[in-house]
Amino acid sequence: MGMYDRILITGAGGMLGRAFTRLLRGRGANVVALRHTDLDIGDPAAVAAAFSAHRPTLLLNCAAYTKVDLCEKESALAHRINGAAVGSLAQQCRTAGAVLMHVSTDFVFDGLLLRPYRPDDPVNPTQEYGRSKLAGEKALLQADLAQWLLVRTSWVFGVGGVNFPRTIVNAARAGKPLSVVSDQRGCPTYASDLAAGILDLLDHGRTGIQHLTNSGATTWFDVAKAALVEFGLADYPVKAITSAQWQAIRPDSAARPLYSVLESSLPLRPWQAALHDFALAATSGGWD
Repeated sequence: MGMYDRILITGAGGMLGRAFTRLLRGRGANVVALRHTDLDIGDPAAVAAAFSAHRPTLLLNCAAYTKVDLCEKESALAHRINGAAVGSLAQQCRTAGAVLMHVSTDFVFDGLLLRPYRPDDPVNPTQEYGRSKLAGEKALLQADLAQWLLVRTSWVFGVGGVNFPRTIVNAARAGKPLSVVSDQRGCPTYASDLAAGILDLLDHGRTGIQHLTNSGATTWFDVAKAALVEFGLADYPVKAITSAQWQAIRPDSAARPLYSVLESSLPLRPWQAALHDFALAATSGGWD
């Protein structure tokens, strides 16, 4: 990252933000890592002040409102953080001449294509989370930046945040019954691999919309079973259910695409190997 002498990370307290901070500081980069308690990206005045104070040449925006189910009830908040705030960040980057890297989601697709989604495939989100993230994508495009990178990813897990493998393992350790959806397919992505992959894209001057995930399409049910194996809970029972059955159990849950596999721009390692490393990291250092 030698071409960027001042790097600003927003949303630095989350899984991806922590991974970026760790990797970049390991490289000796000049990094300012701001958590949501340090900077509310939904406050344009605060964003302007942060740019004035830190004068970044590269912004890595990892800040997002990612509580998919709550987005249905809190759509205004979701659109403020995932949508309008991205436009504010992009305008500051344009004024400062900084490069913007922004992270989006597989949930901008409706899951009806049934082949890996490419960056130029039509978008059609089916829930408020996806619609708010799409609003952010549009805000970035409308900012007319000289250089930007928009990375869509999926099913992110890692230390330093709430994620699916962690939820499954904690539920099993607490002796709770596990019923997991088996008819949704996507690509689990390890935050550390995602961060390294994005830095690789930036190092090679890749711009525009890119997709980036660990390799291998699977189901939530199979991820749950694999996570239990990695954490020494292989014999814990898991019931496979359909999305319709889950919706009946949790009627307030948001609709998820049945198929959201992304065609990755870089060949990242298989998700199973990444899950193994996640288990090692969580076992040795804790979830956070």
